Amino acid sequence: MSADLAPAVANKLDAARADLAGYDGVLIAFSGGVDSSVVAAIAEDALGSDAVACTARSETLPAEELDDARRVAGEIGIRHEETTFSELDSQEFAANDDQRCYHCRSMRLSAMFDRARDLGIETVCDGTNADDPGEGHRPGLQAVDELDAYSPLLAHDISKEEVREIARHYDLSVADKPSMACLSSRIPTGLEVTEEKLSRIEKAERLLRTWGFEQFRVRDHDGLARIEVGEDELDVALDPDFVRAAREHLKDCGFEHVTLDLHGYRTGSVSPADSDTEDDLLDVEYPRSE
Repeated sequence: MSADLAPAVANKLDAARADLAGYDGVLIAFSGGVDSSVVAAIAEDALGSDAVACTARSETLPAEELDDARRVAGEIGIRHEETTFSELDSQEFAANDDQRCYHCRSMRLSAMFDRARDLGIETVCDGTNADDPGEGHRPGLQAVDELDAYSPLLAHDISKEEVREIARHYDLSVADKPSMACLSSRIPTGLEVTEEKLSRIEKAERLLRTWGFEQFRVRDHDGLARIEVGEDELDVALDPDFVRAAREHLKDCGFEHVTLDLHGYRTGSVSPADSDTEDDLLDVEYPRSE
């Protein structure tokens, strides 16, 4: 462990650790993001070999995120299990209405409870933090309540910033990792989620990662790619060399048209609440000099 904690955060961490130590064992729904990684680190600290991290493999999980989950579980020293399910088996999920995240989280957590039962573990934990319930449309939280998963970060009022502080305390490499939602979140509400769309989104975002972007999304509007990058990276995305590369390579991924969103990266920009998704797009089919 490295970074010192503020006293209030240290008290919350102590309480969460003591809380988890009271369980016979826990299975953590583990994505490898900062929230679930902190829950896994606290659980391993409290329970040792009686804590298990489990990652659910599906079409909506990028291969790089699965690799990250494996790597971070190794950093923590926690036992890591994997289970597999398919969101596309659910017509309700594929229809992509405003409850898509509810259907996804229900299936994902159900897979976690199934694996926990196989391992003789009664309690499944997730990474919901104290800020999550106040962040707008979050139907996935309903699934957490219905399936009775336990959220230690929420239970002990640990905010997102405090999660990152605890991650630094545990010396986790994901302490400053940007949030990463599943690939289906790139498809506007009401447009069907298909394996073809998920595949081309994953390929396109892999390219953006290779090109050095840190905060980004590639939104799929039925064959039109809408690139969002962090505001501080917009200048790079406007560079003519990137424009040419994006046009060429994203079409190779299966997109018919490529645009850049001048708003930059925004969470939930294809959610039901967003009514002006198509505004302020730069069509990178055209040279900037025109």
